[in-house]
Parts: sequence; structure tokens; C-alpha cells
Amino acid sequence: MSLIELKDLTKSYGPVQALNRLNLTVPKGSLYGLLGPNGSGKTTTLRIISTLLAPDSGKAIVSGLDVLARSKDVRRVIGYVAQEVAIDKILTGRELLELHGDLYHLPFTQRNMRIEELIERLDMAHWIDRRSGSYSGGMKRRLDLATGLLHKPDLLILDEPTVGLDIESRSVVWGLLKELHSQGVTILLSSHYLEEVDSLADQIAIIDHGKVIAEGSPGKLKEKLGRARITLKVNEFSNPDEAERVKNYVLSVEGVKKVIINSSQGFSLNLFVETSEIISTLRKTLKEEGFDIFALSESRPSLDDVYLETTGKTIMDAELAISGTRNLKNEAKESMR
Repeated sequence: MSLIELKDLTKSYGPVQALNRLNLTVPKGSLYGLLGPNGSGKTTTLRIISTLLAPDSGKAIVSGLDVLARSKDVRRVIGYVAQEVAIDKILTGRELLELHGDLYHLPFTQRNMRIEELIERLDMAHWIDRRSGSYSGGMKRRLDLATGLLHKPDLLILDEPTVGLDIESRSVVWGLLKELHSQGVTILLSSHYLEEVDSLADQIAIIDHGKVIAEGSPGKLKEKLGRARITLKVNEFSNPDEAERVKNYVLSVEGVKKVIINSSQGFSLNLFVETSEIISTLRKTLKEEGFDIFALSESRPSLDDVYLETTGKTIMDAELAISGTRNLKNEAKESMR
């Protein structure tokens, strides 16, 4: 049974298309991750689901409710924690939680009991009665998460929940999300941290340029590539043609399932194989063909490999490209002033 259904969502900001007929189904009770670089459309998707933004076209259904037609009812069943923490610096953390509890129309006794539960669970007791203007980033993020959980939502939506957090705060957030998931709460989180999505999510969707390009469990998506990854660099690599020539040869070696050219920080080949025992064979055949091996190493397939296979670039490359585009746009605006 699905809790979220997104059908052909499109959204543009002027000439920039954020979503391009995006389709997504999130099963009830799942911890579902949206993975992609900043600027891929993740935040726009979450804001539409959270009733904060209207799509240009398409439909969004949450718990059987049309997000546009029944936005007030949708807000009752969701908790939303935005990427940017918005906290009143004058109030204490407890006062902020009490305010949010009142906004949710929680009965007084129920509100206070729930606040105490969250203070204990998120380890906030020793600073919750200080003014929030003195809080660190990790404290603010824990408090923000608590406000989203006050009314015990059926769906918790998190936009980059651990960005910029210290290790302790990150561990607390991860632990709580795993606990909520085990209790049957549906969680939808966006992230560009590969290890976070890999560790937490039982299902993921990779988003690129406003559309879903791959879906499935992290394990199955990686397994499609192969059971092991071998990274190969040879001294012949200096341009795409030479990398393509080596790729074509390596594909002819028995046991090599897939080969992807990785142009990030110099050319290398990612070989996906069923067993790492092929390394000795590769080393021998490459030398026999006259290729000068610079590096040959083994690892497990990663979600970045999945992203590279589907888009032709790593997430880091994608973020750098998006950042470069933004800088060029800003420079153009400045030159017109």
C-alpha cells in the first residue's frame, strides 16, 4: 500500500525546470530516500508533498489525499523538517516546543508529556531551557526534528536532516529515524550523503535533472552492477578515446560484467565483476596487451557507482556542475547591473 503517489510532477522557476514529469510511489511504513546532488529537484519535491509549493502540473497524493485540494488535511498527517532550520532565538527550546504543540492543537497534558518524551529521546535535557539563540547547529537540528514529531505524524519528511551536523548529533538523528521506522512510521528523506541513504533507507530513488532515473533497494541497485568493483588506471589514459579503447578491451575479458568510464579527477575504469579473483587475470592480460598499469584496486559497488552508471557522472561532479552554473548566472546578473 502506497502512502505517497506523485504523477508527472513538473515545476519551473522562470527558465529553470526543477521537476520534469517526476513519478514516484512511496510504500506505507518504508524509510524512503531521495538521493541526488543539490539542485536535482529533491527539495522542490518535498515542498510540494508538504503543501508548501504548488506544482505547475501533475498530481501529488498523500495518504489518499490530494495535496492541492485538501492541503489542510494533508498537514495533519505529516511532519516536515526543512533543510534550513528556522528557530526563534529569544525563546527557549521548551517554549518553542510548547508553541508548536499549541499550533497543532494538542491537549495541554498530552502536549507536555510528548515534549518530555522527545527531550529525553533526543538527549536535549541539559540545554532545552536555554534560549535557542545560543544553540549549536546540532542542537537546533534536534529541536527542529522534535517539532516535526510532536503530533506523531504518519509521515515524517526530512530535507537533508544531518547536513552540517557533528558526529554525536548525527548519531542521535540516525538512531531516532531507525527507531521510528521500526515502529511503522513512514519516513521520506532527501540527502546527497551516500552513506546516509545507504545505511538508513530500505528503498531509494535517484533523482537527476528533476526526474527519477533509478529506483529500488540500495542492495539491489548495487547488485545489478556486480558483486565486486575493480578500479583500474593505466598510464595510457589522457583522453576519452584512449579510455574507451581500454574499456573495449577489458569488456572482452571473461568475468567482467560491466565497465564504466569515470572521468572525475582523471580517467579511470570501474569494472564490475562477480568475483574479485579476476584481478590476477586482468593484471596478466593487460600486461600482455602492452598496457602499463598505474593502479588496480578492489572495493564493493557503491550508490555513487549506480549514479555514475545511470548519468555518466558522479554526484560530486554533478554538484560541481550545478555550482558552476549558479556562479555563471550570478556573474551574468552582476554584469547587467
